[in-house]
Amino acid sequence: MFSIHLRDIDADLVEAWRAAFADVADVEVSLGDIFAPDADAILSPANSFGHMDGGIDLLYSRYFGWDLQTNLQAILSQHHYGELPVGQAIVLSTGQARFPFLVSAPTMRVPTRIDQTVNVYLAFRAALIAVLSHNAGADDTIRSLLVPGLGTGVGAMPPARAARQMRLAYDAIFAPASERRSARTILREHHELLI
Repeated sequence: MFSIHLRDIDADLVEAWRAAFADVADVEVSLGDIFAPDADAILSPANSFGHMDGGIDLLYSRYFGWDLQTNLQAILSQHHYGELPVGQAIVLSTGQARFPFLVSAPTMRVPTRIDQTVNVYLAFRAALIAVLSHNAGADDTIRSLLVPGLGTGVGAMPPARAARQMRLAYDAIFAPASERRSARTILREHHELLI
């Protein structure tokens, strides 16, 4: 298991996270600059094509250097035919001692509103799986993941909905249902993601 630090400059989102993750000991929530805390990995909610020139990804490109975008797009070209769909995520090295890994987990194919989708759920679920998969086969494991708001900027996802989708994604990975779910149950859960 690894710890997760949810951090954003939007006070409404931070409060929504605090409510959604109140009973989860390994998830920390705080308000402020994304680069203030230390972590082994930082999550990028970029688009499916790895363009890191807008929103929080622009901050990442300025912080890590533009080679990060170039490297991400090269991996997407070599292993994903140039496009990483929403619901998939990859881990790549940043080449830096601080935040040595980036987890690219697109919340949108191209910059657009995603407020009426389950994309935040899909992206966060994919990011968690990518870290677990990385840790299963790597010498340099990820012990802490720093996560900004997902889909709450350009994507216009309301904070409460984004927080709820992230919590349900967390539960899907770390507290999976013990029984096989019916189609009706899955459909009800899907509708709950959009409330």
